[in-house]
Amino acid sequence: MKIITAKTATEASARAFDIVNELMRRDQLQVMGLATGSTPLDLYKQICESNLDFSRCTSVNLDEYVGLKPTDPQSYHYFMQEHLFNAKPFKESFFPDGTNPDAGEVTRKYDRILAQHPIDLQILGIGRNGHIGFNEPGTLFDSHTHRVALTASTINANARFFENPDEVPRYAYTMGIASIMAAKRIILLAFGDAKAEAIRQTVNGPVTLEVPGSVLQRHPDVTVVLDEAAAGRL
Repeated sequence: MKIITAKTATEASARAFDIVNELMRRDQLQVMGLATGSTPLDLYKQICESNLDFSRCTSVNLDEYVGLKPTDPQSYHYFMQEHLFNAKPFKESFFPDGTNPDAGEVTRKYDRILAQHPIDLQILGIGRNGHIGFNEPGTLFDSHTHRVALTASTINANARFFENPDEVPRYAYTMGIASIMAAKRIILLAFGDAKAEAIRQTVNGPVTLEVPGSVLQRHPDVTVVLDEAAAGRL
C-alpha cells in the first residue's frame, strides 16, 4: 500500500485527481470503478472542473439500492448523474439494476458486465467499521456481486435523506470483495477522525473478515489517500 496524506480533504482529493489525470494522460484508464457517498464528492468536483474527457471510457458503479429507479433522487444512479456524468459523460455507464427484485438475475448479469469490462482504477471509500462497498464485516473475500441486507446503522444513517424513514431501502446490490480486488489499481479515500480507526485496522491490522478493508493489503496496487484526521492513528 502507498499512503498519501494531505492536510485537508480537498488537498487529499487533489492528490487522487493527480492519479486519475496521469492514468488518462497515459491512456491507461479505459474502465473506471466508481463509488458514491460524500467521500469522493471533492474528487468528482475536481474532475468536473478539469479538461479530462471520458467520452471513450466506461464506468461501473460499486452498488445500487434495491427498489429505487435510476430517476429516484436517492438512487446511486441519480447521484452519479448529478455529481459527475452531467458534466463528464462516459461512453457507457453500468449499475446493478435496483429495479429488478430477482437477485440471481441481477448479480449474474453484473458479474458478466464486470468480466467484460475489467476495471483499470477503482475508487473506494470506507465505512467506520471497515466496510468497502456494502461488504460489511463477515463478508467472504471470494464474494462477487451480491444482494445485501443493509445494517441498522446504515439504514439509520440514510434516513436523513428521506422524508419518511419507511422509504429508506433495506437492501442493496453490491460488487463483492473479489470483484473489487480484481481492479488493476485502487484508490481508497478516507477523511475525518471518524475514519481513523478503520484506516488503522485496514492498513496496519491483521487481514480479517471482520475488517473488510484489510483485504486491500493483499492487492498489488493500492493508494490510500487521507487527510490528517483520518491518518491520525497510523
